[in-house]
Amino acid sequence: MRDTTTDPTDYRGAGLEFPSDFLFGSATASYQVEGAANEDGRGPSIWDTYSHTPGKVWNGDTGDVAVDHYHRLDEDLDLMKTLGLEAYRFSIAWPRIQPTGRGPANPAGLAFYERLVDGLIARGIRPIATLYHWDLPQALEDEGGWTNRATSYAFADYARIMGEALGDRIETWTTLNEPWCSAYLGYGSGAHAPGVTDGAAALAAVHHLNLAHGLAVSALRDVVPNDPTFSITLNLHVFRGEGEAGAEAIRQVDGLANRVFLGPLLDGTYPADVLADTASVTDWAFVQDGDLDLIRQPLGLLGVNYYSTTRVRLWDGVSEKQNADGHKPSLGTAWPGAARVEFLPQPGPHTEMGWNIEPAGLEELLLSLHESYPDLPLMITENGAAFDDKVVDGAVHDADRVDYLRRHITAAHRALTRGVDLRGYQVWSFLDNFEWGYGYSKRFGIVRVDYDTLERLPKDSALWYAELARSHRMPS
Repeated sequence: MRDTTTDPTDYRGAGLEFPSDFLFGSATASYQVEGAANEDGRGPSIWDTYSHTPGKVWNGDTGDVAVDHYHRLDEDLDLMKTLGLEAYRFSIAWPRIQPTGRGPANPAGLAFYERLVDGLIARGIRPIATLYHWDLPQALEDEGGWTNRATSYAFADYARIMGEALGDRIETWTTLNEPWCSAYLGYGSGAHAPGVTDGAAALAAVHHLNLAHGLAVSALRDVVPNDPTFSITLNLHVFRGEGEAGAEAIRQVDGLANRVFLGPLLDGTYPADVLADTASVTDWAFVQDGDLDLIRQPLGLLGVNYYSTTRVRLWDGVSEKQNADGHKPSLGTAWPGAARVEFLPQPGPHTEMGWNIEPAGLEELLLSLHESYPDLPLMITENGAAFDDKVVDGAVHDADRVDYLRRHITAAHRALTRGVDLRGYQVWSFLDNFEWGYGYSKRFGIVRVDYDTLERLPKDSALWYAELARSHRMPS
C-alpha cells in the first residue's frame, strides 16, 4: 500500500492503494429506502407508528414510500453494478418477515430478500445482511419492546428463519446496527422510535439488545450451511474532553456509549464503573445468571460506524447546561447516569447535520480498537455526510462530500498502514433516503433521489467512489 500523503493533518491522500480484497461498497437500511409499508403482508413497525405520530418527524414525513426500493430493486441493483460496488450492506425488515414479530415467515417477505440477495450475487456484489436496523415489529413494542426480555428470544427465532432461508448465500451476517441508538434514543431521549423517555428502560434495552445479539449468533450458527462471518455494528463514540475534569466526563459517557457494549460482547462483563454510575437509575436486575455467556459469542468481524467526534466536560451546575450531543432535541436524555456531563458544540467545519468533520477521529478509533482487540477484524460499515445538494444542469457537483470521503478514506488507509486489520469501507448511503426524525430534509446519498419522481441521479461523489472501487486507488 503506497501513501503519497505529506501533511499528516490534512487527510487528503493521493495515490493511496488498497489491498485487492478490501471491500468498497455502500449501505442502506430497510425502513429508510424500501417503502411498500403496507404491501405483501408486511406488519407495522415502531417507525411506522412513530413517524405517523404528529410532531415526531420533521414535516410529518414517513417511510411509507421512502425511495421505493422495494419496487425499484432491479433498477437499483443495476445502478450498484454500474458504480462498481463490491459489496452492499442492507438490512432486513423484521415486520416484513414476521408481521407481529413471531410466528411463521411471510413468504412474500422472504421472496423479496431472496430476490435482492440473488440479484446482488448475479451482479458480482457481495451481500452483507443486517438483521436489525431499528424497525421493531410494533406488536412486540406493545409488549414492552426491548425492555422485555422476551423480545431477545423472539429476535433469535427471526434470525433462525433468515439463516435457514439465506444461509447458503450470505457470507457476512450482522445482528444489530447501532444498538446505542435503539436503546438510548429509542427509550431514553425519545428522539427515535418508540419515543420512550425513561433512563431505566434505556438501560434494560441495552442489555436485552446485547442478549439478542448473542442469541441470534447462536441461532444462525445452528442453521446456516456455510461458514459465514458473524458480526455486530456499533456506533462507537470518539470523545474530546475539555477542562481539568475532562477525563472524568469522558469516563462516564464512554462507559455508556462504548464499554457497555464492548464489555459484554467481547470481554463477557459489564464495566463495574458503569454499574456504579447508573445505580440510581436501575439495579440491573434484568441481567440474569448465564446471560453474559450467552452474549459473548465468537465474532469474525466488528462493524464500525463513524461520523464525528463528541466534546464533553463536567457541568458546573450553575450555568445553563449545553446538550449538543449531535442528536435531535428531545424531552429525555440519552445519557442516564451521566447528569453531570455537558455536551459542547464542536468547532467546524460541519456537515448539514451539524456534525463536525474530523477524520482523525476515525483513525484514532480504529487504532484504539485494534490495540484493545488485536485479533478482531474491523470493517467501516457506515461513514458519510449530509450536504445541501443542488441539481445544476442535470448534475450534482457535491465537492464537499467528495472531500469528506477522501479525508475519511485516507484515515482508513492510515489505519491499515499502521497494522489495523480493516476489511472494507461501506459508504453511507447509497441513496438519499428517509433520515429518521429529520424526514427527507437531509441527504446522505451518493445517488440523488428526486422525492417527487423517485428518479435516481448519481452525484459526483458516486462517480468518484466508483473509480476508487474499480481501481482500489484513491482518485486524484
